[in-house]
Amino acid sequence: MNVLITGASGFVGSHLSRHLLGKGWAVTGLGTSRQPPQFPDGGFTWISADTTRPGDWQKAVPAADVIINLAGRTIFKRWSKAYKQQMLDSRILTTRNLVAALPPKSSTTFLSTSAVGYYGSRGEDVLPEETTPGEDFLADLSVKWEDAARTAKGQGARVALMRFGIVLAADGGALSKMVPAFRMFAGGPVGDGRHWFPWIHMADLIGAIELLIHRKDLDGPFNFVAPNPMRNNEFAKTLGKVLGRPAVMPAPAFMLRLLMGEVGGVLLSSQRAVPERLVQAGFQFQFPEAAPALADLYP
Repeated sequence: MNVLITGASGFVGSHLSRHLLGKGWAVTGLGTSRQPPQFPDGGFTWISADTTRPGDWQKAVPAADVIINLAGRTIFKRWSKAYKQQMLDSRILTTRNLVAALPPKSSTTFLSTSAVGYYGSRGEDVLPEETTPGEDFLADLSVKWEDAARTAKGQGARVALMRFGIVLAADGGALSKMVPAFRMFAGGPVGDGRHWFPWIHMADLIGAIELLIHRKDLDGPFNFVAPNPMRNNEFAKTLGKVLGRPAVMPAPAFMLRLLMGEVGGVLLSSQRAVPERLVQAGFQFQFPEAAPALADLYP
């Protein structure tokens, strides 16, 4: 199996690349870093490129049985007008360039990242995949990103859209920002903590990607979240218990907005997303509950 991964040196991309290489698959990674990531298994090819621009890197696309599109500038940085454009370009232009490089009548499986930010902040609403999109910046970005990926169907590709929640792993992502505060007895919920916190263990995210690769009958959007979302304050309490620390130091909402601007509001948004279509497809979560998921990561 030949797999092409954009954003292969990133948080999710590096975990996924390592997993697929361990299965004996050939992985071609794309990213902007000049230094390739290091993996113990053979079979990895690194292409350093700016995927927002057409170029020689596109020659690798026709050979891929599976394309996994993870590229995109982080949202967890203060948003200026210029940085918002970079967030859009890194996702949408990369996706368009991938689609443009597909051969006619392609049989490629095209898995493209999106996010539960697609739904906007929806309070108590339960959010399966057929829910309409929200109206804020991240929702608009997600809609445009998904629309760009769907155009691969015109080339014959099977397209699945992976709406990621908060991905949990011990070596990066949201937990790498949260855990140090807890270890210093300064951890707690964000704001009043009543908003819903959609999460997924890295092992389940990778397992769901494998499901979409192998199941040729599956396409369209999938919520990549655990089946038991929690409110932010309950997640904080659970993390504190696993780490043996209290969860009593909330980050005030006004301070987040003051320090982080518009992105501070994202940390306070509520998305009660559920993985309805993964469950219908028979996917078995290794970590459907947060307490065992966190205990696995911090034994």
